[in-house]
Amino acid sequence: MGHWLERNIVEPGKLPLLLALTAFVLTFVVTRVITRLIRAGKGPFGNVKAGGLHIHHAVPGVVLTILGGFGVVASSGRHSAATAAFAVVFGVGAGLVLDEFALILHLDDVYWTESGRKSVEVVVITAALVGLVLAGFSPFGVNNLSRAELEDRGAVITSVVVNFLFSLVALSKGKGRIALFGVIIPFIALVGAIRLARPDSYWDRRFYHRRPRARARAGRRARRHDRRWSRPRRAFQDWIGGKPDQQRPARLPGRR
Repeated sequence: MGHWLERNIVEPGKLPLLLALTAFVLTFVVTRVITRLIRAGKGPFGNVKAGGLHIHHAVPGVVLTILGGFGVVASSGRHSAATAAFAVVFGVGAGLVLDEFALILHLDDVYWTESGRKSVEVVVITAALVGLVLAGFSPFGVNNLSRAELEDRGAVITSVVVNFLFSLVALSKGKGRIALFGVIIPFIALVGAIRLARPDSYWDRRFYHRRPRARARAGRRARRHDRRWSRPRRAFQDWIGGKPDQQRPARLPGRR
């Protein structure tokens, strides 16, 4: 089965990555379905507790990620079946961990809050980046080089350095998503590098403090972008991960 997949579905050597990505996505989907059922009070599921302590699913996720990661490294190149199995274990663990990425980031149970949206965003970005690698894209544009260029170390190093700089500039301009995808697809990083920086980014503070017109243009562009894309992005995140809890407005002193 594994050899058939490598001949017809993925490039040779990429089967473990395909299995890990599949396990990662399925684990995230199943976990979100279960947590949404628990939240709604439906089904036989419930929170896992030990001695009154709520055990978040990131805990077994960390264990599985460590086990799967070391297992893949130990079995790589020797036992294809074991490597595939450990890749699945790693994908399951990574799915459990990143589903609670926001909790780890904030060190607080923000799963169903507005801050919890970060978990959904990180999972989507991770799946997309791994999918691009499976599709044949290599980091920093190395996939765009010919065989002769790949044999020339100078050309490879130059390509990596240039594309890394594009991604770094995009990141300094407050375009984190573009910088990440630009690592895989250099053209995206180039677009992010030449466009105006977002307000309050490092680039804005460093280079726009004496250019009020550029800062004003950047602010207008950022507001237009946010108005256009924030609602569809939130709807997409809600569809995948569920709507966050509505935060109640703070009561004014003396009111009940």
